[in-house]
Amino acid sequence: MSEPVQEKAKLIVVANRLPVDRVVNDDGSVAWRSSPGGLVTALEPVMKARGGVWIGWHGATDEEVDPFHHDGYDIVPVALSELEVERYYEGFSNATLWPLYHDCIAEPVFHREWWDAYQQVNRRFADAAAARAEHGATVWVQDYQLQLVPQLLRELRPDLRIGFFLHIPFPPIELFNRLPWRDGIINGLLGADLVGFQTPGHGSNFLRLARRQPGVEGARGRVHLPDGRMVTAKAFPISIDAAGMAELANSPKVLAEARQLRADLGDPSTILFGVDRLDYSKGLRNRVRAVGELFDSGELDPEEVVFLQLATPSRERVKEYRILRDDIDLLVGRINSKSASLARSAINYRYTSVSRETLTGMYQIADVMLVTPLLDGMNLVAKEYLACRSRNDSALVLSEFAGAALELKQAYMVNPYDIDGMKATILRAVRDSPRVKARKMRAMRRQVFEHDIDLWADSFLNQLEGE
Repeated sequence: MSEPVQEKAKLIVVANRLPVDRVVNDDGSVAWRSSPGGLVTALEPVMKARGGVWIGWHGATDEEVDPFHHDGYDIVPVALSELEVERYYEGFSNATLWPLYHDCIAEPVFHREWWDAYQQVNRRFADAAAARAEHGATVWVQDYQLQLVPQLLRELRPDLRIGFFLHIPFPPIELFNRLPWRDGIINGLLGADLVGFQTPGHGSNFLRLARRQPGVEGARGRVHLPDGRMVTAKAFPISIDAAGMAELANSPKVLAEARQLRADLGDPSTILFGVDRLDYSKGLRNRVRAVGELFDSGELDPEEVVFLQLATPSRERVKEYRILRDDIDLLVGRINSKSASLARSAINYRYTSVSRETLTGMYQIADVMLVTPLLDGMNLVAKEYLACRSRNDSALVLSEFAGAALELKQAYMVNPYDIDGMKATILRAVRDSPRVKARKMRAMRRQVFEHDIDLWADSFLNQLEGE
């Protein structure tokens, strides 16, 4: 039997998804295990130490699940109907906000019924947090799906310390103003005491919009509200459990899998690697086209070089994602059909999810890592690669439009919209001397290990609780 849940808590995390996945055992019994992912890795130690509550959706529609205790903290599932998932999550969150916040790479869709569902679900999350928080508790709300929760929670529980962190970019005013419900989003975020962003530029975009609200004044990263409250907006670049990933990458199991992976690819002299959730913001079309042209021109020899691209399925019910999947399939097929090599394909494309161990093994064999999103709040793939690839004879090709570019300044920087420039940079990353690569890798690895996920969580919570 599970332990009884606590009635109230001093720390509440509110996120769209719970940090656990349901597992059905052979005997039909149900258990819950911790989900993989950076947010869970970041916050679980904090939750265990403080005995907090994590509020989120459990992943199944039209189902009520009772709260339960898990690994030192409480889990409070929030129920969502199938229609709410369609309108609040797939609709407003991922067909309205996601493209709007990613430079309108895809055209945002504005439906009033989606906005209604977004408000309704955000209120349900806020109600759940208000019910479980002790007097004066700290509540940390996560990401773009829940931007109304801070204000709704403030109305219910003005005694709370409320923080919000946005994991994706925050758009400039010229794009954000397209949103019919822009004031609702800004006022929702202004319900927090501390609003965190991946980069200073994202924070500046928010502050510029906040100062346009009636009676709001601000300077130096803060705004003062008519009710006398002060809201701070600041960059807190998220990171990874670098030490944990390095330990996994150098484990006997992963090293053996890495050797097998390289052998399966024909033991090429150079492996280029990309791994992305299949999303239009990740720049996959441009990246595949650039590498394909390098193979076509002979500047990369498929007898010596293999490009391994892993694309994990994402939002397959959304039309734009199905179109992207088909486009990449056709592009890869066309490039490989031109390859003169019968021994292996120039591009080894895998549209699937893999285990953490397999992904880490892929990082281990990657001589050149290609991280070229059109826009990303941070992009933790770049940091994971640096943690896993302990040899310094490696290269990271990184989009200047990823938040990580502000920290990993030694990377081979590219503009992913510039196909010719990307081709030249990839070639330089392949051909540069071991001495140049080693200097770059050492500097970037030091940055990742010194600024890890623990520092991110601690710095945010310390500022929030000290405000």
